[in-house]
Amino acid sequence: MSTASPAPAPFPYDKEGVRAGHYSDAYFLNAGSILDRLVVDQYRYAGKFPMLPARSAAGTLAVGTIETEMHFFARRKPWSVVCGINHSLQVLKECAGGVNRPRRVSVLKILEAEAVPEGTRAKPWAPVLVVRGEYRRFGYLETVLLGILSRETKIATNVYRALRAARGKPIFFFPARFDLPEAQRLDGYAYRLAVEQHNRDSGRQVQPYVSTQAQAELWGGQASGTVPHAYLLCFLRDTAEAMVQFARTLPIAVKRIALVDVNNDSVGDSIRAASALFEEHQRRIRAGDREGAERYRLFAVRADTAENLVDVSLGKRGEPGVSPELIRVLRRSLDEAPDRLGYRGEERDRAFRYFRSIRIAATGGFGEEKIRRFESLRVPVDIYGIGSAFLQGRNDFTADVLRAKIGGKWVPMAKVGRRPRRNPDLERVRFG
Repeated sequence: MSTASPAPAPFPYDKEGVRAGHYSDAYFLNAGSILDRLVVDQYRYAGKFPMLPARSAAGTLAVGTIETEMHFFARRKPWSVVCGINHSLQVLKECAGGVNRPRRVSVLKILEAEAVPEGTRAKPWAPVLVVRGEYRRFGYLETVLLGILSRETKIATNVYRALRAARGKPIFFFPARFDLPEAQRLDGYAYRLAVEQHNRDSGRQVQPYVSTQAQAELWGGQASGTVPHAYLLCFLRDTAEAMVQFARTLPIAVKRIALVDVNNDSVGDSIRAASALFEEHQRRIRAGDREGAERYRLFAVRADTAENLVDVSLGKRGEPGVSPELIRVLRRSLDEAPDRLGYRGEERDRAFRYFRSIRIAATGGFGEEKIRRFESLRVPVDIYGIGSAFLQGRNDFTADVLRAKIGGKWVPMAKVGRRPRRNPDLERVRFG
């Protein structure tokens, strides 16, 4: 089966609403209604178009049932990571046939399609989906198909570019709070697709991290996360005690990541939280409870300083927000903490292994450009987090009829300025 086939795990959507044209621009519905009426009227083409190959063929053309070839393409430069093909094909398979038809017509009988595989890097104007058939059978789906392709491709492209900027470091996917809940399933799918494509292209094994279960629903993943600032405020801003209780109560599979900016003292709270967890870790090792000791393994500290604040560890002249200087001071402080805390002998060695294994996650105002800046400066970040930046930018898709079947032959038929283009990545779609 072609890789450009409908997704084996379908996504949930308002199928009946799409079939009824509820999500289609009204002008597409108008066009469909007119063509349906022309079929009833047995109308034949009566217009004049001098570029037709044969006037006799034009005179017999039943416009109501005219077959067209529609190309769908992105316009983002210099390229896009195409996503949403599987879901678009699912919509075509389940909803094509005509608006509100009492009996559904098998898509195998009315449409042909070609599509690129999900994750293909496409240039502007190169077709990523081509649909052929009676226009009235599928034209009203253009709004829905463009929406799916535009949204998912924008997310996938932004994620892919950010991963390239991060040079193999994982990126937390945090855009859920910036959009409608209904967007989370497809956004999470697009994120996962981009991670997989990046790994194939780079040979790396970057792991996906999504923050809601809805984002993981379409690929069978699991949401992960730390705690909100509000949780730390429940402990009256005692980050260390809050993290001890986090570690004590939650399953070991939940990574222990301390959010360390609630007091605007990322270095101080990181050391206090790490020390508190290390002490519990040590206590269980002494008791011979190595499994229990792992419960208190601090995976990472997360710096999330507000962009209008300068962390106290930097003094009044430091750069506000999560800055390269802050991350460097934080890394150095964690690495040197065992000596500063007075550990000796075997305990000192264990403390060095523990503290130096703690990763640093950087969030707050990050996007592709800020990540590139940090990486160019070799800032010791291990994990980045991006929220609203994943939703920004454009990835407009357009669809155009570029050919029509007249007298049994496919004839170029596009508006001025558009023309059919080839894309060797297109594969024939198998709807069955």
